[in-house]
This record gives sequence, structure tokens and C-alpha cells, in this order.
Amino acid sequence: MNKKKRLSIILPIYNEAKNLHLLYESLTKALDKKSKDFIYELIMINDGSLDDSWSIIQTLQQKNSHIMGINFSRNFGYQAALTAGYKHATGDAIITMDSDLQHPPELIDPMIKEWQKGYKIVYARRIDRQDTFLKKITARFYHYLLDSISEIKIPQGVSDFRLLDRQIVDEINQYHEKSRYLRGMIAWMGFDHTFVDFHQPSRQHDETKYTWSKLIKIAFDGIIGFSIIPLKLAAYAGFFVILTGTIMLGIITIDALFFQGQYPLFKWLVTILYIFIGVLFILLWILGEYIGRMYEELKGRPLFIIKEIKKIDPYINSWDR
Repeated sequence: MNKKKRLSIILPIYNEAKNLHLLYESLTKALDKKSKDFIYELIMINDGSLDDSWSIIQTLQQKNSHIMGINFSRNFGYQAALTAGYKHATGDAIITMDSDLQHPPELIDPMIKEWQKGYKIVYARRIDRQDTFLKKITARFYHYLLDSISEIKIPQGVSDFRLLDRQIVDEINQYHEKSRYLRGMIAWMGFDHTFVDFHQPSRQHDETKYTWSKLIKIAFDGIIGFSIIPLKLAAYAGFFVILTGTIMLGIITIDALFFQGQYPLFKWLVTILYIFIGVLFILLWILGEYIGRMYEELKGRPLFIIKEIKKIDPYINSWDR
């Protein structure tokens, strides 16, 4: 008799109390179809929710011994929750997905089938987005920008809904950087990957937890973490200022020497000084970002703090719940 493989499902949760019961029912229904081949674990990470999410997780954990509940001491962010899930996952295949039902559990089966073909990474790729026009446009612009300046190519149309092989997760667990952009880190590894396409459904309750400030932070993590182009902006700006300043000085000098031109020199000096001040502000901002990331790394603080864990029954060796 073949030994069953282990499947880990990682669910970062932040204020999803209204969705959790429906999510649990949808997941267990989808996972029941794989019961002959897999033993599953649901790792639910409560990322400092302000609603009843943690109490619901505890209730579900008492009902289903295949659930591990991880409760953060406060909100540490989506990337930190994913990282905690990866560190506690024991599966041969590990799937991460959102808890707002925009990542359909029905895709678990086709993702596993692609993994069984030998792919180390299986992305769930959206072929449409249930977002506002502004968010769609900004997302496309960001992916275009990141693709243009980054040395690696991050697949477009994918989110954090993906399946990773055990080997990939073991590699991620060795990384220590604090400013994480997991989509970029996984693409950087270079393993074979494939896609499972899906139509993204609308949220069942509430609005997305990804505020503009959080999206901007993630976007900046991606740009700073996987490109040094922003550092080169200093050189581009410097050459531009030197070039324009030299041309202006040449024009003024030639006009004054050969055509008796009279120029109020202070106007040009003020203009050039103003340009230099703008350039300095940009350079200080970029330099500050890099120094800030280095400072966060050097502090050595943990990426997250776990307040308590509701562990899975260590004696589980079958599919019974």
C-alpha cells in the first residue's frame, strides 16, 4: 500500500470572521476528493484580527484535528503570515491562498495534478480581476515597471495563490530577510513552474483587506528587493543636471562674449539650485529606503511573534476527522 502524501493549506487571516465557516466548508469539501491519496493540514494564521476570527479558528480546530491555529500577538502583515505558515507546514505540497473566498478551493485538485507531473511551482493565474478600474490600471503599470527593471521575471496575473513543492518551502525557510516579497523570492529561485487559470470570484463579505498603503508597501518591497535600478537614478539625474547646466553656461558665455548679451545671472543660479535641491531630495529618499532596509535587517528582530498555537493531533495518520 502506497504511503499517503501530506498536503498543507496555509491561510493568512485578518478580520475574516464572516468568511471562515463558509471557507472551511468549501475547503473540506474540496479536500475530501483527495482523501485517498493525501493527508491534509489546514494552517490558519490569525494576523492580529480585531474581530472574532481567532475564536472561530479555535472552534474549528476543536471540530477538526487537522487544523493548526497560529495566533500572532498583533498584525504583522500578509507576508509574515505566509512565512509563519511555511515554517510550520509539514506537507509534501504546500498551497497558500486567501481567506476571502476569492481563491476557489476547487482549484486545489488541478494544482495538485500539475504538481504530480513534476512541476515544483504551480501558480493559480487570474484571467480576470474583480477590481476597480483604477486598481487594474495601477496593477498593470506596476507589473510592467517591475518586469522592466528587475533581473528576474515574475509571472503576471498571479497572486499568492500557489502550490509549492517541499523543496521550495525548505529553501524559503532558510532565508532571513525581513522586507519580504515572496512572489519575487519564489520566481528568483528559477524552478520549473506552470499555471492553472481561473476566474476570480467576488468577495462574499466586506471589502478587501489590501488597503492602498499595504499595496504600495508590497510594491515597493518588490522594486527595492529585486532591482538596483533606483540607485542608478542618481547617476541619470546627475548626468542630466551636469549636461543641462553645461549647455546653459555655454550659451550664456558665448552670448556674453560674442553678442553682448546681458543676462541676470541670479535667475539662472536660482533655477539650477532649485533643480539640484529637487535631485537631492530624490536621492536622499532612495538612499534612505535602502539604508532603512539594511537597518531592519541588522536589528535582527523576528518577522513575527506567535502568541499561541493550537497544534494538530500528532497521532493523525489517516483521513478521518
